[in-house]
Amino acid sequence: MTLPVTGRRPSIPELADTSAELIASLQDAGGAYPASPTFSAYAGYSWFRDGAFIADGMSAAGRAESAERFFDWCAGVLEARADRIAEIVAAAEAGAPVPDAEMLATRFTFDGREGDDEWWDFQLDGYGTWLWALGEHVRRHGADASRWRRAIELSVDYLIASWDRPCFDWWEEHAQHVHVSTLGCIAAGLRESLALGVLDPARSAAAAAAERSALARIGAAGEGVVDGHLAKWLGSDTVDASLGAVVGLLDVVAAGSPLGAATIERLEQELTVGDGVHRYLDDTFYGGGQWPLLSCFLGIAHARAGDVERARELLVWAASTADADGAMPEQVGQHLLAPERVAEWVERWGPVAQPLLWSHAMLLRLAVELGDDEGVRA
Repeated sequence: MTLPVTGRRPSIPELADTSAELIASLQDAGGAYPASPTFSAYAGYSWFRDGAFIADGMSAAGRAESAERFFDWCAGVLEARADRIAEIVAAAEAGAPVPDAEMLATRFTFDGREGDDEWWDFQLDGYGTWLWALGEHVRRHGADASRWRRAIELSVDYLIASWDRPCFDWWEEHAQHVHVSTLGCIAAGLRESLALGVLDPARSAAAAAAERSALARIGAAGEGVVDGHLAKWLGSDTVDASLGAVVGLLDVVAAGSPLGAATIERLEQELTVGDGVHRYLDDTFYGGGQWPLLSCFLGIAHARAGDVERARELLVWAASTADADGAMPEQVGQHLLAPERVAEWVERWGPVAQPLLWSHAMLLRLAVELGDDEGVRA
C-alpha cells in the first residue's frame, strides 16, 4: 500500500494508518508477519520476536484478528516441535543441556519450517515476547486464552529449562553472553503466562520461580545493572537500545523508577543523536545507523515515565524516515558509527531493508501510546 501523492509529508495519523494497512496487506495467509518482503536476508521469514511486537502494535490499534492469526501461527510452530521441546527440557533437568545448535530456531518460514540457510538461530527472547504480546492482547480484547493453551505450556516449559543460557541477542550477535533485554523478554513472557490463567499449578509455580530468578539477575542485586542503569549484558559496562523495551513497553523495570529513569538517561546520552537512536556504540551493521523502531521504543519509555513531549519528538523523527511511498526502513544512514563498513553489507545483502514491518509496527504502537492514531483503529 502507498500513501496518496499530496505534495506534503503525511501526518502521524496518516502514516500510522498506512502502517497498519501495510502490515495487514503483507501478513501471510497462515498468520506469519514477514520481516521485510524484499530484503534478501529476511524475505520469506518470520521471527517470533519481531512478529510479537508487530502483533502488539496491530492489537493495540484494534486489529485483533491480525494479531490472533499471528498467535495461531506461533502456536502451530510450537506444537509441531512438542517432542523436541520435551527432549530439551529433559536434557536440562538431567544436567546435560543440549547444544545451542539443537535449541529452537529464532525464525521460521511462513509455513513453519526452519530455513535452509545458515543463521544465528539460538535466541530465547522471541519465546518470551510472543507470550508477553499474547497476554497484552488477551487483556486488551478479552480473548479466550485457552485457544493457545498448549503453545503457552510448551513455551513456558522451554523458558523454565533455558532462561539463563547465553544466546544470541536481538541483533543476532554476542552469543557468549546473557543479555539483559533477553532476560527482560523472558520475564515479561513468564509474567503474562501466569496472568493468562491457563497453566496448571506445577507449571505456574515453576514459571513464577523462573520469573523471579530472571528479575533478580536483571536487578540491582544481580549483574544486569552498572552505575545505576541497566547493562547491555550481564557484567557489561555499556548499554543497548533494546533496553528501551525493558523499561518501556515490556514494563519489566518501571520507566519512572530510579533504575528506569537512569537507563533512559543513559540511552539518550550514549546512543541518541538528535532524535535517532543507534543500537549500541560498536555497531557496524550497514555502518551503524539510526533505527526508527528504536526511537519508538525509547519514545514509549519516555511516555511511560511522563515525558510526553520527548516521546512525541522521537515519534516525529521516526515518521520522517518514511520514503515518498510511506515505506519505513530498518535504519537510516545518518550519523553513522562506522561509515567504512557500509559497502560490505550492501555487497552482501543489497540496500537496507525497506519496508521493515517492525519499524512500521513500532511507529504505530507509539502513536497509539500517545493518542496520535486517529483513524487507525478498525
